[in-house]
Amino acid sequence: MKIVVLIKQVPDTAEERILDPATGRLDREASDAVIDEITERALELALSVKDGDKSTEVVVATMGPKEALKSIRKALSMGADSGIHVLDDGLAGADLVVTASVLAAALRDTGADLFIAGNESTDGRAGMLPAMIAEHLGLPLLGSLVAADISAQSVSGQRATEAGTQDVSAAYPAIVTVTERFAEARFPNFKGILGAKRKPVSTLSAAELGDTGQISSSVLEVSQRPPRTAGAKITDDGNAAAQLVDFLASRRLI
Repeated sequence: MKIVVLIKQVPDTAEERILDPATGRLDREASDAVIDEITERALELALSVKDGDKSTEVVVATMGPKEALKSIRKALSMGADSGIHVLDDGLAGADLVVTASVLAAALRDTGADLFIAGNESTDGRAGMLPAMIAEHLGLPLLGSLVAADISAQSVSGQRATEAGTQDVSAAYPAIVTVTERFAEARFPNFKGILGAKRKPVSTLSAAELGDTGQISSSVLEVSQRPPRTAGAKITDDGNAAAQLVDFLASRRLI
């Protein structure tokens, strides 16, 4: 079995995230870069399959700047076999439409049985990219799973709903996305760190993939969130009810 895991390098969630007012984009130089936690859990799921069947091949793929290679190398040190890095300066600030198109082109000829991704990234929180890639590739998507069972012929799992859980399944090839309910990623050991340096990473540009990567959307304006102000305080001196009604009415809440 061959499993491709989509990973993403994001700013550390423990640090403050800053928007660049000139570009409207997240300033990725303002904090340390790490592998997105949910995609690490996706990788852990793939590696757990490899633990049970050593013939399983695990590939990690990402689109990002040169610095994203560090995240690929970390994933390799954790146990992945090889990496795919879509690297193209023209893709800086790419929107979801472009990102999905380019990544789908990179994944199309991998021959993977299963693609695993996080249900959303901790920087953008869009949660749409895996579904868009699935549409490009014409593959079934099992999204936002809270549990998964990966067998030789198919993948099945459970998705949480407001009413309970939903059982879903698909034959290969397929795409699944996992949530924070999955196990945390393992730590790389010393042997894995040394071995990661020798594992192959394919670097691809948009042109090599046959995709121009033409960005179709742009940010028009960025502004800081206004500071939180103290709420109104009403002292009951006999007309508090009337004041409360006036307050709610002024904000069109009643």
